[in-house]
Amino acid sequence: MTEEPIYKALEVLRRGGLILYPTDTVWGIGCDATNPEAVERIYRLKQSTDKKSMLVLLDHIDKVSLYIKKVPDIAWQLYEVADKPLTLVLPGGCAVADNLLPDEGTLGIRIPQHEFCQRLIHKLNRPLVSTSANLSGRPAPATFAEISREIVDGVDWVADPSCEGTPTRKASSIVRVGLGGEVTILRP
Repeated sequence: MTEEPIYKALEVLRRGGLILYPTDTVWGIGCDATNPEAVERIYRLKQSTDKKSMLVLLDHIDKVSLYIKKVPDIAWQLYEVADKPLTLVLPGGCAVADNLLPDEGTLGIRIPQHEFCQRLIHKLNRPLVSTSANLSGRPAPATFAEISREIVDGVDWVADPSCEGTPTRKASSIVRVGLGGEVTILRP
């Protein structure tokens, strides 16, 4: 993969734009997670106000502690043993746009195993919002061809479908972890 798509996506993200991009699971809509205006644009595009539908992607597990006030010990263990895409919903989200955090202050975080995502997030040096590339209430598209025209037309940059790689074509498992180490499986 050449650097050109990474730099084009970075340019859009840095000016507050939205991107449509592949992940290790499904195609996602993304923006700089520290930019509240960009986050609001995603809510409008998806026709949703559900803050629990948005998570962030980081390029390395060590960065989780930058965006969670106190990471429960069990979270580190869950990330280390995960053998498929895993989103942890952790208490005490911080250092992201306030409108990204639901009322209880949690933040969903996933470390994607996808070359394009890893390289983009590393160069952005901030968390990348990830939410499925669908209108609220509609199925998440497993392939680029399944993404609605409304979504494609509503973003500022679209990744070339050839950089899709080999996604699982299904959403990640989601596990909520409490401050005391309580674990609740939200989506297996």
